[in-house]
Amino acid sequence: MATLAEALTAIRNSAEGDGTKPGRIPPDILKVMHRVTEQQRASGYHDRMPKIGQPMPSFALPNQDGTTVASADLLAKGPLVVSFFRGRW
Repeated sequence: MATLAEALTAIRNSAEGDGTKPGRIPPDILKVMHRVTEQQRASGYHDRMPKIGQPMPSFALPNQDGTTVASADLLAKGPLVVSFFRGRW
C-alpha cells in the first residue's frame, strides 16, 4: 500500500507529467496554475488562514439553487464539511 506522499506524487505525475511522459494538463494551463499558486503563496494567505483546530469564521453563501445558506444553520444540524472547488483554469 502506498503512503500518502507516494499517492499524492502519483496523482501529481499523472496530471503534470513525470519528466518522461506528459500529463493530462496541457502545458499552457499548467503554467498558469503554477503562476497562480506562486502568487497565492507570495500573498501571505497561509498566515491568515485558520489553523488546524480553530473554528472557521461564520459565512453565508448561495447554494446550487441560489438560496442563501448560513454556516450556523448547517452547524446546528451537525458537523459541517466545506470543500472548495477551484474550477477550470
